Amino acid sequence: RLQESRERLSVCSKLCYAVGGAPYQITGCALGFFLQIYLLDVAQVDAFYASIILFAGRVWDAITDPMVGFFISKTSWTRFGRLMPWIIFSTPFAIISYFLIWFVPDISTGQVMWYLVFYCAFQTLVTCFHVPYSALTMFISREQSERDSATAYRMTVEVLGTVLGTAIQGQIVGKVDTPCIESPFFFGLTNSSVAMEELNMTHDTESLTDTRNAYMIAAGVIGGLYILCALILLLGVREKREASELQSDEPVSFFQGLKLVMNHGPYIKLIAGFLFTSLAFMLLEGNFALFCTYTLGFRNEFQNILLAIMLSATLTIPFWQWFLTHFGKKTAVYVGISSAIPFLIAVVVLDSNLVVTYVVAVAAGISVAAAFLLPWSMLPDVIDDFKLQHPGSHGHEAIFFSFYVFFTKFTAGVSLGISTLSLDFAGYQTRGCSQPGQVNFTLKMLVSAVPVGLILLSLLLFKLYPIDEEKRRKNKKALQDLREESNSSSESDNTELASIV
Repeated sequence: RLQESRERLSVCSKLCYAVGGAPYQITGCALGFFLQIYLLDVAQVDAFYASIILFAGRVWDAITDPMVGFFISKTSWTRFGRLMPWIIFSTPFAIISYFLIWFVPDISTGQVMWYLVFYCAFQTLVTCFHVPYSALTMFISREQSERDSATAYRMTVEVLGTVLGTAIQGQIVGKVDTPCIESPFFFGLTNSSVAMEELNMTHDTESLTDTRNAYMIAAGVIGGLYILCALILLLGVREKREASELQSDEPVSFFQGLKLVMNHGPYIKLIAGFLFTSLAFMLLEGNFALFCTYTLGFRNEFQNILLAIMLSATLTIPFWQWFLTHFGKKTAVYVGISSAIPFLIAVVVLDSNLVVTYVVAVAAGISVAAAFLLPWSMLPDVIDDFKLQHPGSHGHEAIFFSFYVFFTKFTAGVSLGISTLSLDFAGYQTRGCSQPGQVNFTLKMLVSAVPVGLILLSLLLFKLYPIDEEKRRKNKKALQDLREESNSSSESDNTELASIV
């Protein structure tokens, strides 16, 4: 009991730790919801090249996660810790690259390369922030209950971060009326993309100046919040080397660590389940703004609908924390993630109705909250199980977290690139006030049919996940026994050494 009391984290420490998760979610939400429509309708990048930017950026983001995880595992401890220096040095450069993503360069050629370079640069730098921050969960306390509690604080703040990202980006940009081009005549032409391009050339491009300025103002505000959250994390959280008890003087082999992690059955089953869940919600996130704008016809309401999703998710995080505590994490997965299915079907089956859309947004937010909380709450359980099976293997926490993110980001990049490319094949019209029927059908598939199928597949995979509540309790007790045995052995060695002296 005395040991547990010493391991307890104060509410202030948990809050400071939780605030550190906001920058990743604020920027990620703004990019996820708005980058696609920004590239297509504001920067006026061709849909084919926009799909390349989104695909390459996401895939590069995925590749950097295990790379950063590996380099962190090789990093020596400093007086600031092993993880904190990564967070300190990546922050200023991440803010600069984020701002440049939302800047439209005055160049006739090379625009695609501009967005590709700075999008990839930002993804690399934010990975240098988020991977060590995620692994920090294992270094703030040895108590599983304290880590779970801190994770709940973190998920609440992270979902609040998505609300801020949606609200800041959506409300600032939504105040500006982005001009569109009425061209129903061209929708019937076989070479409509060429016709639209000619029409865009004759249209006054300066009409987009206010919209472009609004995106840059939003980027500046979000950059300021990024700095503030990073400072609170650095000043309010102490990284404890003894918390994990997995330090080793021998260097960790990348391939050895990769082999051990990939051969751990519970980890593979967990990431496989959440892989398809993440894909479902990322498809919904990436295409929802276009779906609201064109398919549902809510051009001036889509930012408020997105805000309703994020507010609903934020308010229900505490409920899901209570639910998983009382009914178990696997039960929370089944109930939480499946709750979105009927509403995703309803939004495309029923006629366009603003009230119904808001109801669907609130219901989707409830499911989003579960999808946010549960992976990060269940990953520490998998790592604890790994420790019991490999007591002599040390320093793999960052690899566990980074490879989970790697798989979700890589597949999300593929799906987002394919979804944007499918819009191009369907005949998406840049800056059009309306879209052809094929585009609207494609958007319905991307925000309803495909996500529902992915969610159902993920629920089947979660049936194979072996760590239920009984297994979790057994692992906790076994780890406790190992720590007590280690402490007793250490005290015995010290006593023997003292007697010799």
